[in-house]
Amino acid sequence: MKKKVLRPWLIASVFIFMTACSSNDSMKEDKGESAGKYESSTESSLSNDMAVDQDSSEAERDESAADAETESETDDGKVVSETSTNRMIIHQAQLQLNVKDFDKAEQNIEKKVNEYGGYIVESNIYRDDDESVSGNITVRIPEKHFQKFLTATEGEAAEILGRTVTGQDVTEEYVDLKSRVKSKRAVEARLLDFMGDAEKTADLLKISSDLAIIQEEIEVIVGKMNYLENQTSYSTVEISMFENRVIVPGLDNKDLDTWDKTKKQLATSTNFLLAAASGLIVFIIGNLPIFILLLLIGLGVYLAFIRKRVK
Repeated sequence: MKKKVLRPWLIASVFIFMTACSSNDSMKEDKGESAGKYESSTESSLSNDMAVDQDSSEAERDESAADAETESETDDGKVVSETSTNRMIIHQAQLQLNVKDFDKAEQNIEKKVNEYGGYIVESNIYRDDDESVSGNITVRIPEKHFQKFLTATEGEAAEILGRTVTGQDVTEEYVDLKSRVKSKRAVEARLLDFMGDAEKTADLLKISSDLAIIQEEIEVIVGKMNYLENQTSYSTVEISMFENRVIVPGLDNKDLDTWDKTKKQLATSTNFLLAAASGLIVFIIGNLPIFILLLLIGLGVYLAFIRKRVK
């Protein structure tokens, strides 16, 4: 009888123990799941954003390429390639010019720079001597006035010694940066949402660290985009100018005046004679005692010679 009574209690105890174990396992799984919720969601969002970044980058790159170059068919059935004006080109030019008047050419170039809305980056002038003047001017000109400025500058030259124009297409690079910053901003918005929902300090610190990294990457990309925009909106032109002057001696009208030359020569001769007479007088008077002494000695010698001859 006792064995029959104990058997139901034993079965009930085993059942309760198994239920408790299963509940503990489920609680552990829930805790693990809640702890990894932010990390898994972040990783999935980052992977999704990377995939979106690649897709959007390729899509925008293809779209920009399609916009940059289109093909149209003429009446003759020929296909003509049309290049769009929205491509981003960095233009640079180097000009070597020989000018007749360096100062005038420099003033005209500076006037054109101000007229076209550009600015001077650097200006150097070298004057070796009276016969040689050279200088370098570096200017930034709005892209829309680039060709006009080159034509106007070359018009100041007596001879064009050299001309180099280069262009760098950065359209694809700019589109790639634009798609990347778009993807990064999406990740930034998602991290801000996570920060608003986070309750634990550890989660807030982790989200803040990831957010700072994303924002720093955004700033770097935006800086590169601003640089490309500045380089494509303004073209750089380096101008080297040379002026070789031929000095011709001028004719002085005074050298051609015969009367003035005669008066000048007469005055010179008169001054020479007066100076000689003055010097002679000074010499005689100044040495008069010596002359008297020599005269007396000579007179004594002469008288002695005469007396000797008379005897």
